[in-house]
Amino acid sequence: MRVTVLTGGATAERAVAFAGAAQVVAALRGRGHEVYVVDTAGGLLTRADEAQALAPAVGKTPPSTAELETRERQMLSEELASLPVVQGADVLFLALHGGTGEGGILQALLDVIGVPYTGSGPLASALAMDKDVSKQLFRAAGVPVPAWFLAPVTPEDVTAALGWPVIVKPSKQGSTVGLTLVKKPEGLEAAVRLAAQYDDEVMAEQFIPGRELTVGVLGDVPLPVGEIIPKHELFDYECKYTPGMSEETFPAKLAPKLARQLQEYALLAHRALKLGGYSRIDFRLSLDGDIFCLEANTLPGMTGTSLLPQAARAAGIEFPELCERICQLARNKRSGRGG
Repeated sequence: MRVTVLTGGATAERAVAFAGAAQVVAALRGRGHEVYVVDTAGGLLTRADEAQALAPAVGKTPPSTAELETRERQMLSEELASLPVVQGADVLFLALHGGTGEGGILQALLDVIGVPYTGSGPLASALAMDKDVSKQLFRAAGVPVPAWFLAPVTPEDVTAALGWPVIVKPSKQGSTVGLTLVKKPEGLEAAVRLAAQYDDEVMAEQFIPGRELTVGVLGDVPLPVGEIIPKHELFDYECKYTPGMSEETFPAKLAPKLARQLQEYALLAHRALKLGGYSRIDFRLSLDGDIFCLEANTLPGMTGTSLLPQAARAAGIEFPELCERICQLARNKRSGRGG
C-alpha cells in the first residue's frame, strides 16, 4: 500500500501525534509499505525532517501551538489537496489528536479530496469531540454517564448537583489537557479559567472514585477490556505518555460478566456516535460496581504507551498488523464494504 500519515497539527496534542506517527511509520515500513509523512501544520516531511520530528517521547506537558495555527489553516485550505503524496495515496493514516484533525473539519476536507482515511467521518468525529453532545447521545442509547453541566458554574451548583471533588475540563479536548480535579470550592474558578484556555465551552463533571477502564473497538468488534492504574491521582497527560507513570493490565482482572457488559457498552457508545473503523471508549467503575462512560476517542493514541495497541496485543494482534487492519478498514469503508 501507499500510505501517507497525516500528523502533527496545531493542537496541544501535537507531540502525542508525532509520537504515535513514529510508531505507525516504522510499523508500516517494516511490513514493506510505501509510507510518507505530512505535518498538517508544516507540509511534507523529508526523511531528515522525520528523524527530527517523529520523536517517540511525548514529554510531561503539552506544547505551545499558537504560532502553528495560521500555518495549519493555510495547509488545509490551499496546499493539502494538491500534494502528490495525498492525491496518490491508497489510504491516509490520521495520526492526529484534537482540534481540526480529530474534530471533523479535516475529515470533511478529505471526503472532498476523495482519498480513503482512517477513523470516523466528519459527523461522528465532531460528535465525539464535543463531550457535552456525546454524553447526551450515550445517555439516549442507554450508556450510563456521570452527571455534568457546562459553565458558568458556581460552587453552589457543584455542591447541589455533582458533589466534591469535581472534574473540570474543556468540552472539546483530549489527553486530559486543561483538566483539573477540584477538591474544594475555592479551586473552582481557577480550574474553569485553565480549561477555558483550550476551549470556549467548559464542563463540570461528577468525579467517580474507582477503577479506570477502557475498551477498544476495531471494525465493530470490542477488544479486551483494559485497566489503568496511574501513579498520579488521575490518568493525566504525564501518566499517559511517560513510560512507567501508569500500570496497564490487558485484559483487566474482572468478572467475565462485568467485562462483557463493558464491551457491550463500548459498542453501544461506538454506534451511538456513528463511529467508524476503530475507537477507544473510556469508563470508570465506581466503588459500588457501577459503570460510567467518560468519553469516546475517534483517533486513539498509537504511541509506545498507548492503550489501543495494548488491547489489540491482548487479542493476539501485534502492532504492525493493527496498523494494517486500520488501513484496510478505511479502504473497505471507501469501497462500500463496511467497516
